[in-house]
Amino acid sequence: MKKCLIDSGQEWTFDFIEEVYAEIKEVAEGEFDLNTYTDQLEIISSEQMLDAYAAVGMPVMYSHWSFGEQFIKQLESYKRGYMGLAYEIVINSDPCIAYLMEENTAMMQALVIAHASFGHNHFFKNNYLFRQWTDAEGIIDYLAFAKKYIRECEEKYGIDEVEMILDAAHSLMTYGVDKYKRPEPISAKKEEALRKERNAYNQSQLNELWNTIPRTKKKKKTEEDEDKYPKEPQENILYFLEKNAPRLKDWHREIIRIVRRVSQYFYPQMQTQLMNEGFATYTHYKIMHRLHDKGLMSDGGMLEFYQSHTGVVLQPDYHDYRYKGINPYALGFAMMQDIERIATDPTQEDRDWFDSQYWVGQGDPWGAIKFAVENFKDESFVQQYLSPKIMRDFQMFTIRDDEKDPKYEVTGIHNKNGYKIIREALAKQYNIGYTIPDIQVTDVDIWGDRTMTLQHFMVNKRPLDLESTNGVLKNLSFLWGGYPIKLESVDTDGQVRAMFDIKEDATIVDIFLDDD
Repeated sequence: MKKCLIDSGQEWTFDFIEEVYAEIKEVAEGEFDLNTYTDQLEIISSEQMLDAYAAVGMPVMYSHWSFGEQFIKQLESYKRGYMGLAYEIVINSDPCIAYLMEENTAMMQALVIAHASFGHNHFFKNNYLFRQWTDAEGIIDYLAFAKKYIRECEEKYGIDEVEMILDAAHSLMTYGVDKYKRPEPISAKKEEALRKERNAYNQSQLNELWNTIPRTKKKKKTEEDEDKYPKEPQENILYFLEKNAPRLKDWHREIIRIVRRVSQYFYPQMQTQLMNEGFATYTHYKIMHRLHDKGLMSDGGMLEFYQSHTGVVLQPDYHDYRYKGINPYALGFAMMQDIERIATDPTQEDRDWFDSQYWVGQGDPWGAIKFAVENFKDESFVQQYLSPKIMRDFQMFTIRDDEKDPKYEVTGIHNKNGYKIIREALAKQYNIGYTIPDIQVTDVDIWGDRTMTLQHFMVNKRPLDLESTNGVLKNLSFLWGGYPIKLESVDTDGQVRAMFDIKEDATIVDIFLDDD
């Protein structure tokens, strides 16, 4: 029996951090076979934690007024007791950087190490979306390059000029992602070396494209016209602007490129919050219990752990003032525990529901969980692993809301067919297509007034928000050089339900069409 390291309310030292990390590493790798990046632990103050919040959790980030505004708002909320702080922030990088708040107790530091340095770390390194879409080795160096480049632009061209480009690019950040094409690896050295070459090439292509436009003669086009531009719809709007906007300067394009590459980095995280937090919470739960079993944590320390853990996985009822939707920590952790239960002691309902899948009753819960971690995202994870028991525990049901019917209809209840309806509806909520509008560049009138036409493909006839759409389109028009912008919202039947039109004087006309 080893000596007890962790007690309730205990203060910590740096020697303690090293010792407890070694013990957790032994459990995580030796008993649970977790495969992680090299860890880097950083101790920061609560104010530094708030600063990291404001800069989207990055240790190195370029300057922008929105980060400072967010910091001030969060600092005031924190001081007035309106919000708490996370106990950690972890970065998907190699080495994997975990920030531990210096105000944490010794028990909390151990929990954070288990949660972030081994739970999140294993997820970052092994989930297929992160393997495919992010470059853990290059991100920190690239952010340092981006910060340096934007600071140099501010010195050369003025802070106001740089902020105008950043403001516009940030408003389109969610539309700067390649969803189906693997991005190039991030390399600060390569970016610096190729920047001048790339800008010179881009400018030569733009000159050739735009200088040959006979704007005085309007050419009528057809769908089959060889001169249709772009040839296919473009979903990565920031990339399209970077390569084709006629009035942008070289440094404008480079800033847009930086913004979209940072946006691409967050693409997997947007689709895996449920799984990522659920797995990290399940990991720290298992590791902390093993530390207690090994005599490394006292009973008092364990009680302190339970108090913190239960707060993390609390799922308030819908009528509770704390309710803000489904808590990803609560549902993710519950589903991981449920996989463990089904893998070791399934009921007949489990066998029927999962149709005797290989992991049901196999007796290897960690194997089943790690397989899910490696091969699924939130949407497919819910489709594959959500059980009737979890739906009952979380009191889930579905309601049909038809715009033509003044009454709601409860369509998903707790029976065999209802469970399928609930599972399908919940999975859709984690589909990125249901949370971020699908907007694509479909046409540019290169033979006339250079109007850019975009289409919004509606989901369940859900309209775009008028105010935010107008704001984003104004920024799009600014980056496009002030030329006209048209956006059509098209429903699944191909009918145009709304139209936004920005003329060269930046006025906006919006037209909503009835079903008739």
